[in-house]
Amino acid sequence: MGFVVGASGVRGWVKVVANTQYADSLFDYDSWWLGRDGKWREYRVEDGSVQPKSLNAKLEGIHDRDVAFAMKGMTVAVPRSAMPAAGEDEYYWNDLIGLTVVNRDGATLGVVEKLLETGANDVLVLKDGTVERLVPFVGPVIDAVDLAAKRITVDWGLDY
Repeated sequence: MGFVVGASGVRGWVKVVANTQYADSLFDYDSWWLGRDGKWREYRVEDGSVQPKSLNAKLEGIHDRDVAFAMKGMTVAVPRSAMPAAGEDEYYWNDLIGLTVVNRDGATLGVVEKLLETGANDVLVLKDGTVERLVPFVGPVIDAVDLAAKRITVDWGLDY
């Protein structure tokens, strides 16, 4: 959902960059999980504000700038169970990562390693051994997403 980029002020507030469609939607959740290196801890969000390029958040139990600054680099997450269900033909990026992508001819293009947000549209980053392919995640290219079968079918060639 985002990551901590540093401290804000002297009273233990953290500065967060959100990786959500709307940055302030992170404040829709009463608590956040912060972690790194597989170690996570839940923090209740006491207060927050939206800045031009980030969020400032006051987390319960964090009252000191040094402690807040030590959180720099931590990932901000919320439990999947707290998130709203995706709408029809909408997907959480996390659900797409790891899916196999095949074209209409049945050729495997690779596995979704990550997604990129370009401004114009999202892009699937596929890995097929040492080959990396970029496939736009747009209606004319994406034929079907089958989460149960862990497969995305696309109108895309191996040589694009």
